Amino acid sequence: MVIPPPVKWPPRVTEFLKPYILKMHFTNKYVSAQVMHSPTATVACSASSQEKALRSSMENTRDVAAAAKIGKILGERLLLNDIPAVSVFLKREQRYHGKLKAVIDSVREAGVKLL
Repeated sequence: MVIPPPVKWPPRVTEFLKPYILKMHFTNKYVSAQVMHSPTATVACSASSQEKALRSSMENTRDVAAAAKIGKILGERLLLNDIPAVSVFLKREQRYHGKLKAVIDSVREAGVKLL
């Protein structure tokens, strides 16, 4: 289910809008990722290694394997919510490496298109 933007723009402009943005946050203990719907500023879907159901199945909640598992779960939840594509938001200091790469690659492998 793709929510149209609240403003009525010409069709050529809405083709280039990226309403769903993937944001990731890494701490020394946990990995979390969420997809924001930018026109309404709401969280469309999220996954974190802090969730009780996921914590028991993970050996470590902060390594690259945990990040890959979070990305896979997030990708499955996005497809259940009918969100076929997201764009990735990276902070200035974030590079496509390590945990970040694991999350993005596993979301892509789950079937979600990255813009």
